[in-house]
Amino acid sequence: MLIQFTDEQILAARPPRNAVDPRRPYAFLVEPERNARGEVVDVATLFLTNRECPFRCLMCDLWKNTLTEPVAAGDIPEQIRWGLAQLPPAREIKLYNSGNFFDRKAIPPEDYAAIAELVRGFDTVIVENHPNLCDAACVRFRDLIAPATLEIALGLETVHPEVLPALNKRMTLDDFRRAVEFLLDAEITVRAFILLRPPFLDEAAGVEWALRSLEFAFSLGVGCCSIIPTRAGNGIMEQLRRDGLFAPPTLRSAEGVLETGIDMRRGRVFLDLWDLESLADCPKCGPARIQRLRRMNLSQAVLPAVSCECH
Repeated sequence: MLIQFTDEQILAARPPRNAVDPRRPYAFLVEPERNARGEVVDVATLFLTNRECPFRCLMCDLWKNTLTEPVAAGDIPEQIRWGLAQLPPAREIKLYNSGNFFDRKAIPPEDYAAIAELVRGFDTVIVENHPNLCDAACVRFRDLIAPATLEIALGLETVHPEVLPALNKRMTLDDFRRAVEFLLDAEITVRAFILLRPPFLDEAAGVEWALRSLEFAFSLGVGCCSIIPTRAGNGIMEQLRRDGLFAPPTLRSAEGVLETGIDMRRGRVFLDLWDLESLADCPKCGPARIQRLRRMNLSQAVLPAVSCECH
């Protein structure tokens, strides 16, 4: 049985959160991504400022850019309006809110119509949500944004039977399965977030269980999986690292999981490239290897490996 940390222990280990404005997204960008039709399109991502997620996941650091209280009605549409004005045109949009879009205390339901007016012109609208918060509100929002397609990103994290409950996500694999079935029945597409080397796993097991998690997600009909190298930065993860219970994955492992995932040919597989430089321990080949991974994300093809005397 793995260590089970309480909400109180996770909260007590945290560093201070960042100052954010309820009328502004805390970050925004446009980047290319391969869509479900195989086209590489520009995607606008708005990182919305709102109330902190009520689930205290062990590995999460997204709370750093959240508020302690709910936003007022109208704040989220204003964030989207302002953020889009700062960005060039894009075909798809991600509204990521450091938690759950359909948490009524995060994104006020009375703002759904105004949000829909702002995003309806995109081909696809992608939001993130906890599997246990997938309900009729998702269908209502789907209808409001039509003809745009709604895609909901769910955190699967891992299918490891002991690590998943130890992450304090308060979700079972059956919960995830029910959420995917509900969304697909409602003609809402699904992507999954999968951790590469979560706490309590060594390097080999981290790779093995990331691949098992990919297979599980695809078996349910998930159309896209994003592999996220687990990182420190929230306090409790530093504690786990000091205790020998966590270490970030290697760049070689990230390469291997992306390669194998693409070769499955069961759906799109992306590797999250955020701060990937921290995993590159060779200054000679690191930049070229990261660029290769970026190109593989876009092409969904395994490209020739970068040769270097370090490996």
